[in-house]
Amino acid sequence: MVPVLLLLGVFIYFNNTNLLTPEPGGEPALLAHRGIAQRFDAPGLTNDTCTASRILPPTHGYLENTIDSIGASIEAGADIVELDVHPTTDGQFAVFHDWALDCRTDGHGVTREQSMAYLRTLDIGYGYTADGGATFPFRGKGIGLMPSLDEVLETFPDRRFLINVKSNDPTEGEMLAAVLNGLTPDRRQALMVYGGDRPVAALSALAPDLKTMSRASLKSCLLRYVAYGWTGSVPRSCRSMLIFVPVNIAPWLWGWPNRFLDRMRSAGSEVFVVGPYHGGDFSTGIDSAEDIARLPRGYSGGVLTNEIEFAATRLKSRE
Repeated sequence: MVPVLLLLGVFIYFNNTNLLTPEPGGEPALLAHRGIAQRFDAPGLTNDTCTASRILPPTHGYLENTIDSIGASIEAGADIVELDVHPTTDGQFAVFHDWALDCRTDGHGVTREQSMAYLRTLDIGYGYTADGGATFPFRGKGIGLMPSLDEVLETFPDRRFLINVKSNDPTEGEMLAAVLNGLTPDRRQALMVYGGDRPVAALSALAPDLKTMSRASLKSCLLRYVAYGWTGSVPRSCRSMLIFVPVNIAPWLWGWPNRFLDRMRSAGSEVFVVGPYHGGDFSTGIDSAEDIARLPRGYSGGVLTNEIEFAATRLKSRE
């Protein structure tokens, strides 16, 4: 029994060590979460918090989910930009973060219950304040700046995007699949989608060539990989998908980083390191020098960041 266990231990070590795996080289792919946006105080944040009402003193004039913000993100070094979408009553998808309009705009009501024509009339900078409502530095400057998904894809025809479905409505996944299936195969390959379990499952069934991720699919992938990834086998649930790996969990994955990345790439999947996971969502990014220091030297996978200008400068200067 002892020799068998010893041989098994040797197999696991050599099958997962990076000592025998050459570094792939190349720079990491940078995913700008929300693009270049106004930063806000995060402590005490809940799902119902109006983040526009607690922004930090502005250091730039960009608002998230706008054409200008996307362009600036790309210029700053983003390889991929994340967008938030909502279906509209006139059959389009609005690019906007919030479920309701009341926080950021001068409009009211649920975003998905409006037409795109109406949403274009709103001032999306109306509710931003850094001093508790004494001043509103973006009021009047965001009129007409809420774009549609079609407008974004037409403005940046050769750029990659991650589309975030904000609901858990499977019908929304079906609607988005219809839009994306109308694109050329090459254009679809530059897009990824994540969001609620039900819409993502519906979209994946109708557009199987798209890389997608939901909380359920990510959990299924990582738990199965931890269970038997030491064999070198990639679980079926990890194939052809988008994979977020919290930076504090990554070192526990078999073969991290190079062998893990090679295995997932061979399975048609794309990996992005995100900020530390402590039981919340996956919206934290690699946003500080401390976070960047936790990335392995020579890391060539994807990186999600809320601070694209900072992250691009730091990561491209690493030896």
